[in-house]
Amino acid sequence: MSLKLKYFLFIAFIHALLIVLSYFLLKDNNLLFFIPVEMGIIFSLYLSYRIYKAFIRPLKLLQDGTEAIKEEDFNITFAKTGAMEMDQLISVYNQMIHKIREERISHKEQHFFLEKLIDASPNGIVILDYDNRITTINGAARKMLQMLTDVEGQSIEEIRHPVLQAAHALAPESSSVISVDGWKKYKCHSANFIHRGFDRKFLLIEELSDEILEAEKRAYGRVIRMMAHEVNNSIGAVNSILQSVKDSMEENEGGENKEMIEALDIAGGRNQRLNTFMKNFADIIRLPKPSLEKADLKEVLQRIVGLMQLQAAEKNIEFRWQLSPESFETQVDIAQIEQVFINIIKNAMDAIEKEGVILFTMEGSELCIADNGEGIPAEMEANIFKPFYSSKPNGQGIGLTLIKEILHRHDVNFSLRTGTDGWTRFSMEF
Repeated sequence: MSLKLKYFLFIAFIHALLIVLSYFLLKDNNLLFFIPVEMGIIFSLYLSYRIYKAFIRPLKLLQDGTEAIKEEDFNITFAKTGAMEMDQLISVYNQMIHKIREERISHKEQHFFLEKLIDASPNGIVILDYDNRITTINGAARKMLQMLTDVEGQSIEEIRHPVLQAAHALAPESSSVISVDGWKKYKCHSANFIHRGFDRKFLLIEELSDEILEAEKRAYGRVIRMMAHEVNNSIGAVNSILQSVKDSMEENEGGENKEMIEALDIAGGRNQRLNTFMKNFADIIRLPKPSLEKADLKEVLQRIVGLMQLQAAEKNIEFRWQLSPESFETQVDIAQIEQVFINIIKNAMDAIEKEGVILFTMEGSELCIADNGEGIPAEMEANIFKPFYSSKPNGQGIGLTLIKEILHRHDVNFSLRTGTDGWTRFSMEF
């Protein structure tokens, strides 16, 4: 029962009682006494109504204000009535509503600014709720982690992304550099903030791959240019001397010079191999900008595999295909991509040595070349794309560096790892 109804019932009861009492007390008296009593009861009813207006209106004001706040409508204010008590209440309410409206506008502006700042940040930002579910992930994080679908509301454990897993495992206010796919580097930072009295976590992810690649390229570029300069200058002079000595000895047809001439030929051949060795290194820093043209990757791959079929047959290596029937055309530098395929297949054949399988699969824009060879030890995965690093006894550490450089220039996402099934897969997402 409302306060308004209670008040009217009370007033009605009191005045009904007064009317009944007045009737029994004054029914035998002069009519002149009855009229003033009736006027008094009417005045009492009027006074009760005025009191109702004075006391109920503030309550009505509070009720309307409460409804407005409940509906989050902070634009409603009340005009003053002229009554001192009411005007004080209205003034306090209007000031409170004005303060709330300003705070709300300021909060929305800050929230909008933070959303824009987070979305425009070049670093990846992932904000979690109290249950470690993703509430916010900006565009940079989506691009870095290749998350094109909606992941908001999903738990970190459900997504199973290696970078997110590693970043989530960090202690609060700590950082770490994480390596993925043998060449990608991410700097991850974990931090907490207070929201409604409880800790919430957010992750900052910064991709270091491009900076590291450029730093590595500048470093090994200087080394290669210095080595090439010294080797080429020395080889040119030494070859000239060797050729002069050889020509002089050939003029003398004595048998005693035959072995010496053969030794000079061996030395010249060794110099030539050293020159080729340095040329292979120099090819990395002299790699031209890709000359893009439309090509069917499936045809390019099949052509390269056909060239290497004889070498594979000599080692009893079988080529298997699992390609989709559709062609896949994209813009690439055909010569450079052919070099990539040759190096990947050659590495797979070297890993198998004798009797094995190399499997070619293509689904959509993803191409994978897999082999069942020895595989890559876990401790080597982080280093396989580093310049001059090789797991082979006589390796130069050039092949994978060249592959990385070409694919990076083509904006191709790639990875090389050995799975739990023993197969080593080189995957490329064009």
